[in-house]
Amino acid sequence: MSRFLPTDHNPDAPLAIISGRGDYPVLLAERARAAGIPLRLIAFEGETPDALYNSFPDADRIRIKVGQLGKMLKGLKTLGAQYAIMAGQITPGKLFKGLHPDIKAVALLASLKEKNAETIFGAIADEITAVGTTLLDARAFMDDDLATGDILCGKFPGKHQPWLDHGIRIATEVARLDIGQGVVVRKGTVLAVEAFEGTDAMLERAGGFKTKGAIFVKTVKPRQDYRFDVPVLGSQTLEKMVETGIRTAAVAEESTLLLDKAQLLSEAADRGITLLAFPAPA
Repeated sequence: MSRFLPTDHNPDAPLAIISGRGDYPVLLAERARAAGIPLRLIAFEGETPDALYNSFPDADRIRIKVGQLGKMLKGLKTLGAQYAIMAGQITPGKLFKGLHPDIKAVALLASLKEKNAETIFGAIADEITAVGTTLLDARAFMDDDLATGDILCGKFPGKHQPWLDHGIRIATEVARLDIGQGVVVRKGTVLAVEAFEGTDAMLERAGGFKTKGAIFVKTVKPRQDYRFDVPVLGSQTLEKMVETGIRTAAVAEESTLLLDKAQLLSEAADRGITLLAFPAPA
């Protein structure tokens, strides 16, 4: 069914998708349904795709505002979710403007000395576990969409390898420090580093420089917790690369989700984009 499921996984037990925005939660629902998994949905107002929300009957879905942690935990119990998967992003700005924290969320955030993806999602994962729901590896059911191999599409001249190695080294260190997952480098120079603003904003900043020969690198941190913050590359990222003139992307293999992989690689080839995969940091 999926090599990322626990060995004692019960396929008859309900799985709740805690859904942010984008195609990822939609594809996850399709894959899990095809495997015969009974699904439930925790949706966020203004984030979860309407089509996904509407695909669930009322009894199997709950809609909450971003920040309502207590309501989410109660929803998992109400829906009888034995398992859960976090899928899709929340608009970064909403964590500063538009957040509706309940008492549970306020207490959690106040307990954290540092507030980044690792600490926030790690604490939420602990709360989910505490109510009796097992938070699964976010790659579960998405096996066929993982980046694998070396050159996925396009051509990559061997003389550019030192520049790629430099980008991988910088991206890995940035991820290790919990700053972000991506960088854009060009001929040994770092053009932009991804932080809280997300991938698209980073690519836009990098696009303000000369981008011929630039490489966008996306990776995971060493000892990544794959229950959350799994890197994703989809058609929206390809569009942003075309807009900014960045024609090469390299992602961590077996760690990065290429959404609707076959279609994405075809689209990348049509747009003249080279996609590479490299070993994820251990």
